[in-house]
Amino acid sequence: MTRLCRVKSLVLLTVGMVTAMMLPGSASADPDAGIQNAIHEFFDVGRTSVPRADCGPGSAPENGLQGDVTAADRDSGRSTLGYRCNMSFVGGYAGRGAGITSTSFEHCAYLGSFFPGDLISEGRGVQVLDVSDPAQPRPTVTLTEPAMLAGTWESLKVNTERKLLVGTGVPVGEGVGYLSIYDVADCAHPRLLNPGPGTNLLMPLPITTHEGGFSPDGYTYWASGVAPGFVSAIDLTDPANPRVVWQGLTGIEAHGFGISPDGNRMYISALGGFTVMDISAVQRRDPNPQVHHIGRVFWTDGWATQHSVPVSYDGKPYLYTVDEGGSGGVKLIDISDETEPRVAAKVKLEINLPQHIDSNIGSSMGGSAFAYESHYCAADREDNPTALACGWISSGIRVFDVRDPFAIREIAYYNPPARTGQNLSLWNSPHALASIIGVPLMSTPPAVRAVLEGQFDPLDATTPRTGRLAFGDVSTDWCFSPPEWRGSQLYVACSDNGFMVLQLDNDVYSPPADQKSIVGS
Repeated sequence: MTRLCRVKSLVLLTVGMVTAMMLPGSASADPDAGIQNAIHEFFDVGRTSVPRADCGPGSAPENGLQGDVTAADRDSGRSTLGYRCNMSFVGGYAGRGAGITSTSFEHCAYLGSFFPGDLISEGRGVQVLDVSDPAQPRPTVTLTEPAMLAGTWESLKVNTERKLLVGTGVPVGEGVGYLSIYDVADCAHPRLLNPGPGTNLLMPLPITTHEGGFSPDGYTYWASGVAPGFVSAIDLTDPANPRVVWQGLTGIEAHGFGISPDGNRMYISALGGFTVMDISAVQRRDPNPQVHHIGRVFWTDGWATQHSVPVSYDGKPYLYTVDEGGSGGVKLIDISDETEPRVAAKVKLEINLPQHIDSNIGSSMGGSAFAYESHYCAADREDNPTALACGWISSGIRVFDVRDPFAIREIAYYNPPARTGQNLSLWNSPHALASIIGVPLMSTPPAVRAVLEGQFDPLDATTPRTGRLAFGDVSTDWCFSPPEWRGSQLYVACSDNGFMVLQLDNDVYSPPADQKSIVGS
């Protein structure tokens, strides 16, 4: 056996052993088969993209790889015109940017806040928009409770059943204690429900938070605190008096999640995969509820798994699970055996494939912390979904035909105009802010040297990309938020362009009669 073969065998054995140890004891009657399956899924990086959309009349398509905004387009200013394929812009409200994730309810939208930029300009806190006229969304009020001012990060969510809006305060990646609950029956004028616990500065809740979301019935809001993997269940039976009914460590990291329609299972994201958790005792409000791990699945093509969207096909349960980092894209997970979740299919763009990594880096270098990663998705309905819409960061909003989950294809996309050179007007955009402070975060020695020697203006759109490395740039936008379905229109929010209403062409999408935007949690 050669040295290379011995090393490979050792790696496979180690991964197999570690993976086997992470699987619950009841996961497989055949341990060897379980290890082999785990090894295969762990190392399968996915080298195939979904078919490109066939762009119809009126489109202004990408001119490079699927999902790519080429270096030439960034340098020439072409990216400031945006890209569209079978989808058009109806109206929007840019304001000072849309934070990381925003949300909506009925004919209203709520722009997430990003600390500290949201404190600097007008419209401090969470901006409420009335979208009764989709062509002209207009601001109504701002929400300025401590959680809203501290930055809502990925916690701002709506429960449609109970007409509740909740957000937590997350100033620097992780927040502690502050949570606001609003009645949005009058969606343009939310009414604060908890003026005491979680809102009063002297009455914080015992929670940590980075992200959050509801159980489907709206009676529990779950707050996850990233690192360590601390998760809290907050009872909203009486929204005026939120109370923590369960807390626990779910692993070394806890990001976003999805929750089963009955509220009994949580699919909590980890570094590259997720854990199935039995949360039925919390759902029932058992005294001293216990939460148990049921099954896990991990992979190597992608990390910082973002969230999961529960769906079903012909009664069989699946998840669409999204990776935020590492070009992992979106995975279809078969959860019919919840002790052994299984990757059944993958959704990637051409720019995400490992064979195109040079193109990926070549066009996105200088763009700060993110490039062409997926982030949040929404299915148009839970049972037998027909379409999945995703915020794909610098690749914009992507829409896929998912009627056949094993033959997924792209049908439309909209990548909004880059707001190059407008960094200083986008105080509530994490993208623009990261670009301004990019030197200590993302710089390379040649770029730093060019800054110090005064060879370029980092906010000048005409500066060559080799120069713009130091500060990053806004030659694309960052589309983090889940698109939310309104018939054949989508409510979306991107960090620089703010809130937008987009229209899908009728010949590529017809909304099902029972359409309901499903974004996971």
